[in-house]
Amino acid sequence: MAGRTVDAVPVRRIGSFGKVMAAALVVLGALVVAGKVGLDLLPGLPDPFATETVDRTQPPLLQSLQDVSRYQAATANFQVIVDTEKDAKFMPSILRGERTVYVAAGSVDATVDFTTLDERSITVGPDGTSVTVNLPAPTLTEPRLDPEASRVVSRERGLLDRLGSVFSDSPTSDRPYLLAAEAKMADAATASDLRARAESNTRAMLQNMMRALGYDHATVTFAAPPV
Repeated sequence: MAGRTVDAVPVRRIGSFGKVMAAALVVLGALVVAGKVGLDLLPGLPDPFATETVDRTQPPLLQSLQDVSRYQAATANFQVIVDTEKDAKFMPSILRGERTVYVAAGSVDATVDFTTLDERSITVGPDGTSVTVNLPAPTLTEPRLDPEASRVVSRERGLLDRLGSVFSDSPTSDRPYLLAAEAKMADAATASDLRARAESNTRAMLQNMMRALGYDHATVTFAAPPV
């Protein structure tokens, strides 16, 4: 009697648990069916059972641009002349004063920064054959002077200035003329078509890259340059 009583208890418990699980599955199925029917009758309600797929894969074009990082789009070469004169107000230039003519040669680059691009910068068309890329405006680098092609071509000093230079550690420092030449070169680069040429070269480069990646049509836009 004792052995049969011990064996019967788990059987009843397992049977009860199975019945409860079966009933729960039936109720859950009924809720799902009711929800679907209710949504069909009321199409304006959101479907709580709907799923959404989010594709977070970066376009191959974005990866390629980030690999390029910063694109040197154009370079302009300049030659500027710095002509400065210092005069004493009440003395003739033969006694006091200095005039220096400095010729400087150098270059300025226009670059486009790709490191700030993200998924919002690139839009692929619905058909997958067209793409639009929004880029920052090209920026101009600091002028780079060529020391071998930059020099003082003329320097005239009054008698007192020549005598004073004998006791000076650096009587004819060219640094002021270098700084003046860099400033003139930067202004010349800003006033030139260097940025426009950089945009044109960058657009052509990207269109070739996009064709290699399988895009038939490409649009490249640039942000307005900083004021």
